[in-house]
Amino acid sequence: MSGDLGRTAGVVARRDPTTRSALRSWVLTGVAGVGFLVAALVVSAYLGATFGVQTALLALAVAVIPLGIVLPTFVWLDRFESEPTRYLVGAFLWGALVAAIVAALFNTSAILVLQNTTDPTAALTTTAVLVAPVVEEALKGALVLLVWLVLRREFDGVTDGMVYAGVCAAGFAFTENIQYLAQAYTEGGRQGLTATFVVRCLFSPFAHPMFTVLTGVGIGVAATSRSWLPKVLAPLAGYVLAVLAHALWNLAAVTGGNGLVTVYLLVEVPVFLAFVGFVVWARRREGRLIGLFLRPYADTGWISPGEVAMLSSMGRRREARMWARANAGPQGLKAMRAFQDTASELALLRRRMHHDAADRQALAQERELLGALSARRGEFAGMRVG
Repeated sequence: MSGDLGRTAGVVARRDPTTRSALRSWVLTGVAGVGFLVAALVVSAYLGATFGVQTALLALAVAVIPLGIVLPTFVWLDRFESEPTRYLVGAFLWGALVAAIVAALFNTSAILVLQNTTDPTAALTTTAVLVAPVVEEALKGALVLLVWLVLRREFDGVTDGMVYAGVCAAGFAFTENIQYLAQAYTEGGRQGLTATFVVRCLFSPFAHPMFTVLTGVGIGVAATSRSWLPKVLAPLAGYVLAVLAHALWNLAAVTGGNGLVTVYLLVEVPVFLAFVGFVVWARRREGRLIGLFLRPYADTGWISPGEVAMLSSMGRRREARMWARANAGPQGLKAMRAFQDTASELALLRRRMHHDAADRQALAQERELLGALSARRGEFAGMRVG
């Protein structure tokens, strides 16, 4: 593909090479917005009718707190090549509304069916351990799979799989926390609310994201695989691991007492530490990949080796943005950010081209991104490309 790089000269860059048809975007956004609005009304009506408006609002306010821990983690992971905000919002709403509603219907139906053959306690335990993990992880993982299949230009591998999975799972946990917190306050008052908040929101805010991230990693591996076998087995393996981890956690939760403490200390805490380590590794890996796939453009003169080094490190990116702001003001800072985002998009596009056939669409997008890269450089350097 190196020969293709030399044929990109003279390209007039669009301001945003990844912008889609405005009409199409508005239609899809409108349909999705209406669907999410209807789902939000359903969830609000259920919570208000079951627990009362004041209790539901109190639980909602408390459930927001762990979001301040979880969501920034995945935003931090997504810094090198940020996903479009509208897609991340959609992922959160899918988890908080669509997945939560469908999972509640399946889980409630399972409890009602099992109560005809066993006692209520056994029905709840069986549903929590054998039904809920299968259903909930499938619904959350479906969002990641949908992004990969429908928005291939926005899905670049393991990191994106983790980000979409984590944000979707955070939305699901948010709605689930509202229900559990409201129920705890209704049954046990402030003490019940406090105990549930400590267990669910402080001790295990990453539980759902950690489960679903396993599916996201599997789909990310599939997205960067050339052969069909990993494309099938990797998502399936990730999903199975997510279900098993979720089932183990639910088993400890319904068992309670020493069982919950033991599983939390011996299993969940080490798993969480491994999760944090994996997130840090994934972010550094993405920086290395960006540097690796930008080198061919440095070899052909589109960017300099120094720019490749800058774009491969988040610390150097921050320094470059500070330099651009000091030398060219707010517009220079904006241009530098666009330059960095465009370069990341270009590197990950070339990575996809490396794994798959370079079709005309990919080559056209590459030319547009190279033109945009030159234009943005001219802006933060104080001269515009003619």
